[in-house]
Amino acid sequence: MAGERPHSFTHHGITVEDPWHWLEDEDYPTVDDEDILAYLEAENDYFEASMAPYQDLIDTIFEEIKGRQPGELASLPRRRGEWYYQWRYGEGSQYRQWLRWPASVPDAREGPPDDAEVFLDEPHLAGDLEYFRLGSLSFSNGASLLAYSTDTDGSEQYTLEIKDLATGELLPDRIERVRGRAVWTPDDLSFFYTVLDDNGRPWQVRRHVLGEPVGSDAIVHEQPDAGLFVWVSDTASRKYIIVSEGDHATSERRLIPAEDPTSEPILVAPRRAGHDYSIDHQGDRFVIMTNDNHQNFRLAIAPEDDPTEASWETLLHGSDSLYINHFHLTEQFVAVEERIDGLDQVRVIDRAGNSTHIEFPENAYTAYISSDPEFDSDTIRVTYTSMITPSTVFDYHLDAGELEERRVQEIPSGYDASQYVTHRALAPARDGVEVPVSIVRHKDTPLDGSAPLYIYAYGAYGSAVSPSFSTSRLSLLDRGFIYAVAHVRGGDDLGYHWYEAGKLFQRTNTFNDFVDVAHYLVEKGYGSEGRIAISGGSAGGTLMGAVVNQAPELWGVVATQVPFVDVLNTMLNADLPLTPPEWPEWGNPIEDKVAFEYIRSYSPYDQLKPGEYPPLLATAGINDRRVTYWEPAKYVAKLRAVKTDDNLVLLRTDMGSGHGGRSGRSAWWYETAEQFAFILSSLGLVE
Repeated sequence: MAGERPHSFTHHGITVEDPWHWLEDEDYPTVDDEDILAYLEAENDYFEASMAPYQDLIDTIFEEIKGRQPGELASLPRRRGEWYYQWRYGEGSQYRQWLRWPASVPDAREGPPDDAEVFLDEPHLAGDLEYFRLGSLSFSNGASLLAYSTDTDGSEQYTLEIKDLATGELLPDRIERVRGRAVWTPDDLSFFYTVLDDNGRPWQVRRHVLGEPVGSDAIVHEQPDAGLFVWVSDTASRKYIIVSEGDHATSERRLIPAEDPTSEPILVAPRRAGHDYSIDHQGDRFVIMTNDNHQNFRLAIAPEDDPTEASWETLLHGSDSLYINHFHLTEQFVAVEERIDGLDQVRVIDRAGNSTHIEFPENAYTAYISSDPEFDSDTIRVTYTSMITPSTVFDYHLDAGELEERRVQEIPSGYDASQYVTHRALAPARDGVEVPVSIVRHKDTPLDGSAPLYIYAYGAYGSAVSPSFSTSRLSLLDRGFIYAVAHVRGGDDLGYHWYEAGKLFQRTNTFNDFVDVAHYLVEKGYGSEGRIAISGGSAGGTLMGAVVNQAPELWGVVATQVPFVDVLNTMLNADLPLTPPEWPEWGNPIEDKVAFEYIRSYSPYDQLKPGEYPPLLATAGINDRRVTYWEPAKYVAKLRAVKTDDNLVLLRTDMGSGHGGRSGRSAWWYETAEQFAFILSSLGLVE
């Protein structure tokens, strides 16, 4: 157990005691304090010792999950220009190989010929590294050069390399501390990229000329405000470079003609608080998604010679029931991802303004456009799934209005959808709002309150949790669990208003919704008090900590991944990488006493009080720059000190990774198996 060391601070005249402050390494992001490292290693040893009796169960679940994955897995071929591209996992491989072949070869659309070129080999790049993650791939317009980025410690600070695909050699143009993809100019002699500042914030867009010293790269755009991110992309037509900046609620875009990369960027609409918009180019016009006259956005068009706000004309109105999420362009069509009354839809709009919805077979599902289409394409690729339907990929033929099934997710160990049932319910929250819940179970699982219940939610940043298929979830369903996704406020499941109703000074709606969903499910026979497993990660970890404090008697076990639980301290630390950009989401307690008091009122770490708590597993990553390792470490230390029960509390810190956990696909399966084993053992369901 981590000992207490006196530490306090005073803000807005309020003094806060924080005796586990010592777990924050003063040299962060370097973590070399011997006491801290010893504590984290001791916690890892305790985790291993505590889980050792369940090793057979972990191995069994791992093999179940692994058995549902093809040993060799490949993506559907995707055309870009004169080439088809594909990634694939070899038998037993943790990482992917990337292939391409000429579009002119026979049956090129169906798959690679025997002599397909392996242009990037992740297993080779990963070697014996403890952590490896590929960031981005970006081909030059002539497809002779490849810009790719890698992260080798989980910090999400990537290194960009340029590979000559004719020779296989790397060019000397190596750039460190970048984020996002490189955007090439039409002549393939230079590219734009995004640079991180010392805190890991994307803050500059630069342009690099091949062969020139990286230190002399031109700064195209810079944003010194620590509360804003910048990034760079290109339009579907590849005629313009888009330089963007913004936070979670506000954005600003500038355009640079690709043929004139040194020209002054053209401001589309100046930044103003709460105005969020994006822009793309469709050959002779611009298409804009904006929330300027409705919080659920609208689509607008503007002539090519004037993309500024004064020229925007509505193409598609948003409304209280229609929420526009995203759009993709081909030369002749606008494909729109939207939700109508909370249900995913894909709409296609032709040049004449005629609208068509793609029809799907179920009444609760997830559907989205899988990848940006080629600009001159006559198809878009759509992925469809539900809680009981494995992922199915279609090509939608725009002219004919027909879906062509291309691939159904393969489950080698077998899967029979008829053995499972799913539906969507509405749970009444304490303020009268109805909260959607997606539920799935084995058809033989009873609804008399005897089944163990698992509830998952996120509830932040406007990120919806769509009802989709999961192969790992089957290991719970086949053991008699009922699985529910609570679509709590804070996500945008029902539209932008649903997001706003769970942020800033309405954050506690998210927590109340989750607790009220649990009460509803118990009332309807889906579970019983004290036999409910709950899970959420990152900002969803805030939710987990808050509901444990609010209603500890409900939960039988908690599993939370890289949980954001020390909210007040983090929002008070402007030197942390993500704190200033997060103030529009959580509030600024440095300047605002009301925000300080509100955040403190729900911050899971601050609100831990003496009492009984359910068993809990928390994970962390030593190099995590989104949720610092000390948040779960401090939380676990304080929880152990205040709880009055004998329930198990575990912390596992990965000493070589960051926010996304360990790298490699089987590492994720194993972490899931560990989590499930902890849940089963905590609920007394281990044979």
